[in-house]
Amino acid sequence: MSLLRVENLGLAIGETPILEGVSFAVEPGEVVGLVGESGSGKSMTALSVLDLLPHGSRRTGRIVLDGRDLTTLPERDMVRVRGGAVGMVFQEPMTALNPVMTIGDQVAEVLSVHRAAGRREAHARAADALARVGLPHETVGHDRYPHELSGGQRQRVGIAMATVLKPKLLIADEPTTALDVTTQAQVLSLLRDLVAEEQMGLVLITHDLAVVAQMADRLVILEKGRVVEEGAPRTVFTDPQHAYTRKLIAASAHVPQRAARILSAEPPLLAVENLVRRYPMRRAMPFGPRRWVEAVRGVSLTVAPGESVGIVGESGSGKSTLARAILGLERPDAGRIGVAGRPVDGPRGTDFATRQAMQIVFQDPYGSFDPRQTVEKLVAEPFHLLGASAPRGAARRAAVSEALQSVGLSAGDRDKYIFEFSGGQRQRIAIARALIVRPRLVVLDEPVSALDVTVRAQILDLLADLQARYGLAYLFIAHDLGVVRAITDRVLVMHEGAVVEEGPTQRVLDQPDHPYTRALVAATPRLEAARARG
Repeated sequence: MSLLRVENLGLAIGETPILEGVSFAVEPGEVVGLVGESGSGKSMTALSVLDLLPHGSRRTGRIVLDGRDLTTLPERDMVRVRGGAVGMVFQEPMTALNPVMTIGDQVAEVLSVHRAAGRREAHARAADALARVGLPHETVGHDRYPHELSGGQRQRVGIAMATVLKPKLLIADEPTTALDVTTQAQVLSLLRDLVAEEQMGLVLITHDLAVVAQMADRLVILEKGRVVEEGAPRTVFTDPQHAYTRKLIAASAHVPQRAARILSAEPPLLAVENLVRRYPMRRAMPFGPRRWVEAVRGVSLTVAPGESVGIVGESGSGKSTLARAILGLERPDAGRIGVAGRPVDGPRGTDFATRQAMQIVFQDPYGSFDPRQTVEKLVAEPFHLLGASAPRGAARRAAVSEALQSVGLSAGDRDKYIFEFSGGQRQRIAIARALIVRPRLVVLDEPVSALDVTVRAQILDLLADLQARYGLAYLFIAHDLGVVRAITDRVLVMHEGAVVEEGPTQRVLDQPDHPYTRALVAATPRLEAARARG
């Protein structure tokens, strides 16, 4: 008998159908991957299993877990199922964790809520669960708060909470989307080990085909709320039967067509020389000596006009700190930064003309926008850098319309609000905002990591087209080496605040010299892994 059977599952919210006739099974010790674009119904399928659905939802069909039909259980019984028989790991651990509780208390709370242990035993079992996921108290104190941990460590806390009661079924919803490749490899290995040791079933929800090829025993491909294909990864990826599956595979391997870059004798657009940025560490004692950590250590780099340069490395390697210093959001402790021949002197000393020459596109476009403002106001925000020469009235609206149309949206979108758009459309709006003052350098901080494969391919094509059209230079920060390979000319590898290797992208990623670069390349999941699995 299967551990989980989803039979003809249907879901509607109001009058809108979300899922239709979804059926699949999960066996003990099996990893089943749910794959599809954003909006395909992956997460709603998982939330249907837990009955964590929006108000006004109507669910049909059967969801049978270990012989019990969950659709017939009253809420008091489902409370015991959630976290007890079924654990869930969410995509963003920082929002899933309580910021005012220590990690030890949060794991122990799961045991207390389910009345599985007294207070002292709950904390002892919580310590064991945290140690099991690689967070022993000796190295990562269980009295620490989520904001004191890295992204990978927070995800491990989420896994400890989801597995402390040893559930029969674990659901992981995009558990590695925001993680660098080495941390991603560690989290995936941890999930594999837990499945093997406990013989629990794992439903892995992801849009990353390389991850699911490496992890899953069976795939379920969803399109617009329907299952369009199912089978072993090797079969699905080597001989896909449905057009939608073929589309996903093609998008995953997509490389944008980039115009050949003509080398010029112009001075570098961006020049960074021996940059140092350090932060004070928390004192061990109130009046103890002050200690410092160097987030960026003597980094030098250049970006030529029209060039695309990638920066890769683990979380904590100094990539984002370097980007903030380049953008003038932080003052460096040593070294020099120049953009278009002008110095970048930190938050207060950088003039508007220098800030106009460089703009940024963030990883999370929704979080970088004010949801109460129209798209027109959001896209026009950088106009304050132009001072008295900024366009006004009809000219301002025309400039916003042109910027939106340049990224594939319509002029009419300027009167909408950001919540009315999909993730890919929001990222296009973020790019439009960055381009509206005609910068020469665009810093892209993980701009496609949260997007599904087809939208990612579209955004990469858009970036290549805009670079050719406007002669833009890109500083591309990413943890996805496949994306870096597709969009950059040169790459710098950062480790513990320093650049350990740099050179042409293809050479560095195909023939890495430094052991750390080789570790990054080895940790990167590859879709070809499915063809090697029996």
